[in-house]
Amino acid sequence: MISTKGRYALRVMIDLAGQNTQSYTPLKDIAERQQISKKYLEIIVKELVTAKLLEGVSGKNGGYKLSKPAEDYSVGEILEATEGDLSVVACLSCGAEVCPRAEECETLPMWSEYNKMVHDFFYSKKLTDLVKNGQR
Repeated sequence: MISTKGRYALRVMIDLAGQNTQSYTPLKDIAERQQISKKYLEIIVKELVTAKLLEGVSGKNGGYKLSKPAEDYSVGEILEATEGDLSVVACLSCGAEVCPRAEECETLPMWSEYNKMVHDFFYSKKLTDLVKNGQR
């Protein structure tokens, strides 16, 4: 399940992409437009900056902007920056220890297929797809 943090991260990224500007947007402006607590957004944008999805500048005329063109972002990378690994079961998580039952696990092929569908779905969606949907 995608948490509030992941959903709000997408909203921040959509908001910034929709501004279509290279200038920095103050977090308070994003918080007002999205009706999300500025305090909670501070946590989220920090993770997006750490993941190099956003650039941030402090002080007067400070704020946040996308670190690359909006069309270069996938929904998957945004969600993974805030949610972590999106694997549907623990044994398929990146870096997980090999399950001792993997060889005889009847459900592993199903989980693997589902995991691939989730990954491919989120990585096939671009940030610009969401911006366009929101502007209809």
